[in-house]
Amino acid sequence: MHEMGIVIHLAKTLDDTAKEEHLSRIGSVTLQVGEVSGIITDYFVDCWNYFKVKYPVLAQSELHLETIPAVTKCGNCGNTYETVRYGKECPFCHSMETWLVEGNECIIKEIEAESEIGSS
Repeated sequence: MHEMGIVIHLAKTLDDTAKEEHLSRIGSVTLQVGEVSGIITDYFVDCWNYFKVKYPVLAQSELHLETIPAVTKCGNCGNTYETVRYGKECPFCHSMETWLVEGNECIIKEIEAESEIGSS
């Protein structure tokens, strides 16, 4: 249930950004979510829709999610591969000396908003 905590942090960050940038309304937020981040996207959207109304600048906003594919690199052979498809073991050399290089992120990619003095 860490989705709610992430949503609360996201909403606070966006609210702070709106104040700093003199934004009157945030229309949409595009969030990139790693494939193996552990975030359950349907639940995340439900949490967003529940919590965004606590911040007037976010109340009418839409949340767009983009998935970042998980990629693992092998320390033995140097190849990269799809983490979800192959897991921890490298499909090229079968080494377990691997690490995740991408796919665990949660990044604000884009914010569409209106400024207090017009659209931005």
